[in-house]
This record gives sequence, C-alpha cells and structure tokens, in this order.
Amino acid sequence: MIIIRDEDLEITHVKGSGPGGQNRNKRMSGVRVKHLPTGLVVTATERRSQEQNRVAALERLTSKLELLFHKPKVRVATKKTRGSVNKRLTTKKIGAKKKETRRLTRADIES
Repeated sequence: MIIIRDEDLEITHVKGSGPGGQNRNKRMSGVRVKHLPTGLVVTATERRSQEQNRVAALERLTSKLELLFHKPKVRVATKKTRGSVNKRLTTKKIGAKKKETRRLTRADIES
C-alpha cells in the first residue's frame, strides 16, 4: 500500500466540459491532482461534486503509483518431479512406436 503525503500533492480545480449544461460549464467542480515527486497528473471531472471528484482523482493517483512502483516477485526455478519426467518419457515412447509402425522399410519399397 502506498502512502501519499499531502505536501507531495498539488490540487487544482478546473471547469468540467461536455454534457451537463450551464451548471457544468460554469462551476469549478473538476479536480486535477499532480504528484510532485513523480510528476504524475490525474483528473476527475465526471461527478457534479468537487469533493467526489477529489476522492476519485486520489484513487486514480494511488492506483497509478501502485502500478509504477510494483515489483513482481522473483520466480524461483524448481526441479521437475520424477513422476512428470517419467510420464513425459513414456508418452514420447508411445508416440515413437506409433510412428514406427507407419514408417516404410526398404523391403516394402522394393516389393
């Protein structure tokens, strides 16, 4: 989990755009949040309330930061089990026997 300090954020309020009429076009309900250490910027303008947009923008920022700082687990190679090796080899032998029956011999070609 990533903890974001308030000092690392620059929150600005912007006007929304698109459908919604006069209320949407004249109110500063959109929120733009910039994370200063990384430079990531997220915006939220889809809700009517500035507080709801701020919460949505902070959620987006935390998810982006988690993706940015995610370190996958190092895969440790394991040895194949004896049973799986034996099963694979017996399957290969059965397939080889099938193919061997299909193969033409020199006696078959000459006759």
